Amino acid sequence: MCATCGCSGGSAHDHDHEHGHDHDHGHDHDHGHGHDHDHDHDHDHDHHDAVRRTIRFEQDLLAKNRQIAEANRRELGRRGVAAFNLMSSPGAGKTTLLERSLRRMTRVAVIEGDQETQADADRIRAAGGRAVQINTGTGCHLDATMVARALAELDPQGGVVFIENVGNLVCPALFDLGEDSKVVVISVTEGADKPLKYPHMFAAAGLVIINKSDLLPYVDFDLDKCAAYARSINPGVNILTLSATGGDGIADWYDWIAVRANKITASRMSQGSVDKT
Repeated sequence: MCATCGCSGGSAHDHDHEHGHDHDHGHDHDHGHGHDHDHDHDHDHDHHDAVRRTIRFEQDLLAKNRQIAEANRRELGRRGVAAFNLMSSPGAGKTTLLERSLRRMTRVAVIEGDQETQADADRIRAAGGRAVQINTGTGCHLDATMVARALAELDPQGGVVFIENVGNLVCPALFDLGEDSKVVVISVTEGADKPLKYPHMFAAAGLVIINKSDLLPYVDFDLDKCAAYARSINPGVNILTLSATGGDGIADWYDWIAVRANKITASRMSQGSVDKT
């Protein structure tokens, strides 16, 4: 169960099974059990109340998160920082991609999200980057408050911040962190139909990376189908195929980051000029 958003399936519905029908079983049941306790109606009413409470909680939670995310975005803009939120299922290769990126890129800081351990932050530091590790415990995603605290600790001045989210293709899609773009990483060892199975994640993406292309000769993965499925969900999404381990196609990733970061910086400088006039 996610302790933050309660995304635990049916357990969010707190049905009260004490319906209050305290009839005395000592009386003669000569009416053939024709009494109307209407258990289904009472249960259904409780169920709908629980659903309404859950939806209201989720709406309040997401609204508060959006406010903090916008504050993060303004602060990143003030600092001249471009931020990218990397999301994937566990093992798709996000950390390996960041390790390789650090060999080429300068002025990079990384916020690492995992339920436990400092392992990924240690890998980023060993590769020469600055990193803050966020452990979410039972939580299955990062939220804007966590990122705000990490940004305060990192204190980035210009450059790029990568946010490596918790490995999960569901909840991270819902939570704006203040990033400039969401990047979804899928590996060829997973399945070409992932965009159809997790449409909200792929609909939110500014870029889809199909990673581990060096394994294509050894797995049953159709690149064209995966790309078509992703674009059926998100027609304008950019798609790159690469190998974070071998380096094939990695230049396209560097180019995408550079172009995107330059656009973000130019836009913010222009906005700053407008604000000053």
